[in-house]
Amino acid sequence: MSSREYRHIVRFLGTDLDGSLKIPYALARVRGIGVMLGYAIARAAKVDAEKRLGFLTDHELQKLEEVARDPTKYGIPSWMLNRRRDPASGRDLQLYGSDLVFTIREDIRREMMIKSWRGIRHSLGLKVRGQRTRTTGRVGTAVGVSRREARS
Repeated sequence: MSSREYRHIVRFLGTDLDGSLKIPYALARVRGIGVMLGYAIARAAKVDAEKRLGFLTDHELQKLEEVARDPTKYGIPSWMLNRRRDPASGRDLQLYGSDLVFTIREDIRREMMIKSWRGIRHSLGLKVRGQRTRTTGRVGTAVGVSRREARS
């Protein structure tokens, strides 16, 4: 495919992306990639980040996907990755799509199983990260001062 052809939909890491978006913003539509990581991937692949995704050649797309699959190999710092010091392997990883969803679900299940504080909060359906729960996060009907009916 030549660089002059425009594609409305581009397949990238198992996700259909809008070809009219600039590269970092299009890549941010993939679960597990943010705009900052999108810019870093484009820079590491030596592709102009201001180009629209639909105008990229197959070679450029292949290079972007290669960088996205192993970002540390191309000089992207580990603090940009979404899975640092993985408990199973001990390595810094970058997960995408259904792999990311599955891993997060397994982490929560493991915490519930070992009955850590976070696991207990997850299992009770309460806030996990120390937020206040006195007034926010309520489910169901509104709680507050109710007026007496029609003050007779």
